[in-house]
Amino acid sequence: MKFKISRSIFFKTLSHLQGIVDKKNSLPILANILIEAKDNSLILSSTDMDISIIEKINCSVKENGATTINSQILYDIVRKIDEDNEIEIISNDGKLLTLRSNGSRFSLACLPKEDYPIIEQDNSGVDIILNSKILFKLIDKTKFAISNEETRYFLNGLYFNITNEANKKIVTLVGTDGHRLAKFSHEIEGEIDQVSGVIIPKKTIYELSKLLSEIDGDVKISISSNKIVFKIEDIIFISKLIDGSFPDYKRVIPTDNTNILKINRYKLLSAVDRVSTIANEKSPVIKFKLLENILNLNTINNESSSASEDLTISYKGEEIEIGFNSKYIMDIVNNLDDTEISINLKNNTSPVIAQEKSNNNLVYVLMPMRV
Repeated sequence: MKFKISRSIFFKTLSHLQGIVDKKNSLPILANILIEAKDNSLILSSTDMDISIIEKINCSVKENGATTINSQILYDIVRKIDEDNEIEIISNDGKLLTLRSNGSRFSLACLPKEDYPIIEQDNSGVDIILNSKILFKLIDKTKFAISNEETRYFLNGLYFNITNEANKKIVTLVGTDGHRLAKFSHEIEGEIDQVSGVIIPKKTIYELSKLLSEIDGDVKISISSNKIVFKIEDIIFISKLIDGSFPDYKRVIPTDNTNILKINRYKLLSAVDRVSTIANEKSPVIKFKLLENILNLNTINNESSSASEDLTISYKGEEIEIGFNSKYIMDIVNNLDDTEISINLKNNTSPVIAQEKSNNNLVYVLMPMRV
């Protein structure tokens, strides 16, 4: 195997693959990436047996061949090479790889291609096409609510489904950790079968989000009962799905919250940030006291330090005193975009809804804390 490639192109592809590589090294070969050079193109693959990525790039191939190389070492070497340089890679027997760039030369141990697991790309299921920017936004506005609690593994990802509502096809992504919920829907066009609901793992979501942030174009998605495949330009991204039942999120979203708070998003965010300086892990609660046109934010920590701030608001409803986790409030407010947002409440023990006027399809639900 022998090829030459631009450092900047090579490094960009390696950065895509690096996040997938198995860091625990349960099998030595999974710490490697597969490099295949053929017909003036390079195919690079990485997998942790749950998630796989295959990327094809054009380059000057002098000799066809294939080998596997430690991903972290290759990534670090290429990262430290000047951006404008060209890189030459040679591997005569698949056991040793030589990398040259200007005056730099590295000889790296390899493992043979035959030891690398076969990555199955085929996936018979429902096929849809989404614009990359739309899919990125759907993910970006919901991923923060994914649970990290491993005992409730079915919450360790985003729920993805496609439904037929009023003769419209709606794709919906939902994330929840039991304390907060994020739901974002978007209407899609075309003859598309319904998807009853699959759970895409958190690692997949975050690695996919990195790829989508760089791309503007169509994403072809193939969904089966246990696997999802994304085809993005010259990248194939494959992931297993979480085998579990996602809770009925529709039951969690209140429909009778008639106490309406309208507030400037930036002022609320700044005030919560200031008051939460006093809050800590043992006492993270900020109390919202809602009066006519006044919102009082206050907290007291376990060392008896306190903070309080009043905001002028537009509020129609009963006097309510309700507590929230300060971090959760800031996460939700940060993910809304409008200058004015609404927070709809029922009482001091029921979940609240946060929304913005420009995007009714984005819904955030937050459970209160005892005060």
